[in-house]
Amino acid sequence: YQDATPLSGKIVLAVVLALVTLATVLSNAFVIATVYQTRKLHTPANYLIASLAVTDLLVSILVMPISTMYTVTGKWTLGQIVCDIWLSSDITCCTASILHLCVIALDRYWAITDAVEYSTKRTPKRAAGMIALVWVFSICISMPPLFWRQAKAEEASHCVVNTDHVLYTVYSTVGAFYFPTLLLIALYGRIYVEARSRILKQTPKKAGKRLTRAQLITDSPGSSSSVTSINSKAPEGSSETGSPVYMNQVKVKVSDALLEKKKLTAARERKATKTLGIILGAFIVCWLPFFIISLVLPICKGACWFHMAIFDFFTWLGYLNSLINPIIYTMSNEDFKQAFHKLIRFR
Repeated sequence: YQDATPLSGKIVLAVVLALVTLATVLSNAFVIATVYQTRKLHTPANYLIASLAVTDLLVSILVMPISTMYTVTGKWTLGQIVCDIWLSSDITCCTASILHLCVIALDRYWAITDAVEYSTKRTPKRAAGMIALVWVFSICISMPPLFWRQAKAEEASHCVVNTDHVLYTVYSTVGAFYFPTLLLIALYGRIYVEARSRILKQTPKKAGKRLTRAQLITDSPGSSSSVTSINSKAPEGSSETGSPVYMNQVKVKVSDALLEKKKLTAARERKATKTLGIILGAFIVCWLPFFIISLVLPICKGACWFHMAIFDFFTWLGYLNSLINPIIYTMSNEDFKQAFHKLIRFR
């Protein structure tokens, strides 16, 4: 389809893809620089986010520039060796980016559901081990095509993964996307349920059922506490002397600071659950179309057909996730936003 595209269309496409690549480089570089220079962000959870940014930065440097040239021209002119390196980098880095989302979700799941015990295990060494496992698994997915790619070395005009091996296609797509997606949905579902239960616990409740009438009286404007005046009457009964017992004007002092803290905690939990939905939604929207095509095409072979422009669009939609990741993970974190502002002012 590139041969039928006018030169002006190719120039516009090249500019758009180049801008996406540049934005991906800058956004992930900012995340790495922010974590590196801000001591407050030196925590295992933020190390995982920084490692995700490094992975997405590798996608923007090793994969996206060559993919821009290949998408615009439609012809491969860089030779077989560069093709093998580019395909391996593409599969490895994109898989590592997806698996980083899983380890970040797993870390948050443990931190929420087992906060006390996991706080002692949540160390930089543990984060480094999780990152190492991500890269080992990603390399295991990207290596097999190298063993049979050389069999078609004469086809230097195109650079695509050989889909003749259906078992590898199933193994790679399940390992790189479908299993991580199911894991993310399960983890974020549990995190959402836990967050909702905390919101319900933190939301201030109404007055108790035993109170017959309540009125909130503020001592003075801007005071830090309030007094609740309650008129209630105890059931008539006799004391030891035989006279009725009444309870009048019982004053209960409620701490405004405690109520505000509960409200802030509930608001923070709501924001966290909304962020989880955005993260999961963006991931699925970006990668699901590409992996559906990648799995369906080798299985149905000649019975299925997709226009190459659609395949290229879905490929770049997946790359776009490397631009979205740093925006979502950092802009939803107040510490990151403050560090961003300090870094920009400093520069």
